[in-house]
Parts: sequence; C-alpha cells; structure tokens
Amino acid sequence: MAINILVVDDEQAIADLVEVYLKNENYHVFKFYNGKDALYCIENEKIDLAILDVMLPDVDGFSICQKIREKHTFPVIMLTAKEEEIDKITGLTLGADDYVTKPFKPLELVARVKAQLRRFTKYNSSEPLREDKIIAFAGLVLNKDTHECTLNEKPLNLTPTEFDILWVLASNRGRVVSSEELFQEVWGEKYYINSNNTVMVHIRHLREKMGDDAQHPKYIKTVWGVGYKIEK
Repeated sequence: MAINILVVDDEQAIADLVEVYLKNENYHVFKFYNGKDALYCIENEKIDLAILDVMLPDVDGFSICQKIREKHTFPVIMLTAKEEEIDKITGLTLGADDYVTKPFKPLELVARVKAQLRRFTKYNSSEPLREDKIIAFAGLVLNKDTHECTLNEKPLNLTPTEFDILWVLASNRGRVVSSEELFQEVWGEKYYINSNNTVMVHIRHLREKMGDDAQHPKYIKTVWGVGYKIEK
C-alpha cells in the first residue's frame, strides 16, 4: 500500500523538488502551495506524514499543524526559513514531531521522513501483543504494540514522539534520564545544545495532555541540570 505524504510550501520550486525526491522513494505525494487546499486534502485523504512550511500565503503551517492534531497522530515535519528558536518551539508545542530549517538538503529531509515513518509504523503494527510491550502503573497504561496510552482509563492522544518520550521515562522508572540520553533515544540523532529546548517543549506538551502540574508533578519530574524521571 502506498504511503501518502502531504507537502505544503508556497515556494513552488522547493515543493516541486521535495516531491521529486519523495517520489524517487516511491511515496505518493499530495502537493499544495497554500494552506486552504492542504486542509481540504487532510479532511478527504488518508495522510501518513505531513511536511508543512511555516510561512504560507493564507493559513500558516502552525495553524495547519494544530488542525491536524485535533484528529490525527501521523507525523508532522515543519519547514522554517528562520533560525529563531521560537519558531521551532512553537511548532513542537502545537504537536510537530520534527523541524527542518531552510535551506536544507533534500536527502536530509527524506532521511527524517523515513525516521518518522519507521517510528509511526512501529507503533501501529499488527504484530501479536507481548506482555513486555505493556507498562502499567499509577493509573497510566502504555501499550507499545498498539501505540495506545490511557491515564485513569481515559485515552491520551499522543503523537509518536510523545509516546516515545513517555515510554523511555516509564521504562526507566526511579532513574533520572538525562536530556541527552532522552534525545538520542527518541530522535536517534546526535545531541546539540539546542536539542534540550526540543526535549523541554515535548515534556511540557506531555504534561499538559496528562494534566500534570509542572510545579508539583505526579508523573514526569524535572531534576534540574540533569534530566527527567518518573518515580517507581
């Protein structure tokens, strides 16, 4: 079955180039130069991953990402022409899984697409359920085979990246997981100083979805200068 990727960028040359590289990998591409058409596509087509430019002539990429997260958990990669950290943080806060700064190498973007799809596919596989793929404690249940998470029997709508973070922390209950270790484990990339901001934003987003007070958290606790931990 073909993998459908949504590409949205008002710079036609960039959108066309990305489309060529993705098609070379046998992906099916829905390409748009504005947000309105992209939103219509999201409502009427099965999308497996979205690549969204931040700056669009009508609906910005942040708004599209926010709209996607109302109903869908498929990966979202943001494209930004700015180096400003606030753009990256905004996208991650709204539920994006990754971001790429323009100008970028098309092969780098393709590599990130593949990494996100591997993660998403892994958590939506139909492999037989195994007990070592379930973590349950203090009202929180994580099922790695079905990518389902519930808190006090209520489902949490987590992105693949958020699920990964929570799984790593829950698997290491009682131990502090450093930001560097968490980033390398979840993103599979080398840790840089700005990577800490990426981790912080996702932790904050997780806490919001879990209703966990950052000042007095029940689940994800910050160990300042070290990392994060979940108590046993």
